[in-house]
Amino acid sequence: MYLWIKALHLVAMVTWFAALFYLPRLYVYHAMARDRDEQQAIAHFAVMERKLYRGIMTPSMIAVLVFGGALLVLNPSWLAQGWIHAKLLLVILLVGYHHLCLAYLKQFAETRCTRSHVFFRWFNEVPVIALLVIVFLAVLKPF
Repeated sequence: MYLWIKALHLVAMVTWFAALFYLPRLYVYHAMARDRDEQQAIAHFAVMERKLYRGIMTPSMIAVLVFGGALLVLNPSWLAQGWIHAKLLLVILLVGYHHLCLAYLKQFAETRCTRSHVFFRWFNEVPVIALLVIVFLAVLKPF
């Protein structure tokens, strides 16, 4: 049972991160279209953003949290190790990032977002760094 839960956790994690990488990239393109007043492109990006967030990103995040929680229930001794605390902190920050993505999605939908495409290029790097650290923590268990 443990290996099934671990596999499902990993699949959900890959899916969630794919969406975390892609949604801010859509924001880059959306901001560029907004700056050029390309209404058809803006409408297209708004639909893509909404479908990605609601249809893939949020269900994947929920699955990561559920299966990750199940793994902790099956391995409570992990909670005595420092690496899991660091990993959980990063997951909590990623959940916050996920919700910040929703805030930007709503701002774009309401034509209130004033952030530049350059901002979103940098914003897009946050989950990359988190992924690297989380994977190294989970695999190496350095402390």
